[in-house]
Amino acid sequence: MSKAVTGRIHSFQSLGTVDGPGVRFVVFMQGCPLRCACCHNPDTWDMEGGTEYTPDEVFSKILRYSEYFGKDGGVTVSGGEPLLQSEFVTALFKLCREAGIDTCLDTAGVHLGEKEKALLSVTDRVLLDIKYVTDEMYKKYVGCSIEKPLEFLAYLNEQNIDTTIRQVNIPTLNDSENDILLLKDMAKKYSCVKKIELLPFRKICQTKYDNMGIPFPLAHLPESKIKTTYFSFGKEK
Repeated sequence: MSKAVTGRIHSFQSLGTVDGPGVRFVVFMQGCPLRCACCHNPDTWDMEGGTEYTPDEVFSKILRYSEYFGKDGGVTVSGGEPLLQSEFVTALFKLCREAGIDTCLDTAGVHLGEKEKALLSVTDRVLLDIKYVTDEMYKKYVGCSIEKPLEFLAYLNEQNIDTTIRQVNIPTLNDSENDILLLKDMAKKYSCVKKIELLPFRKICQTKYDNMGIPFPLAHLPESKIKTTYFSFGKEK
């Protein structure tokens, strides 16, 4: 049995195909310290929301779908921001590792302390959101400095953890050719980065904002014309 730690979870996706390689069981954690202008899940912000689970309870759900994972799939923990509940995710990933199930952490990389390092020690791969390429844009549209995710990325590189950099392609904010070239140049500095994934900006989240009675900061912008686009840098483990 894992230690007596619980986590607050927003929702589950049993057979996800877009949050890491293969077919994956996706756990969406509750709570996020950021207020990204492009956030599609404002309902995950409140740390007091969601439902409380133990790692064993979540692991039992994962096992029901493990036969679908194959050699490439596994478990992805997303959010919200899973680093807010690092101890819970660490306990869950330890259970997965003992069972030979691949683990993936989907994060904005805004915390890096001893608890987060312990979590990364049992993490097989990371999806890291690098939302913009300048500190000015980060502070304006995310609410933190770009130095935090870059520090996180440097540690991933030091630990040689397979990393995919993700970025939502937002018209007029980060979708220029120069923006994409700067992102690629940034990624090339880190051997742990195997892929960049550019995601199209969509506004299907507008209903959530309306229901919560808060404005969607980017409602005035057009949706992206691109489809999800990948740039590969090396072979993934």
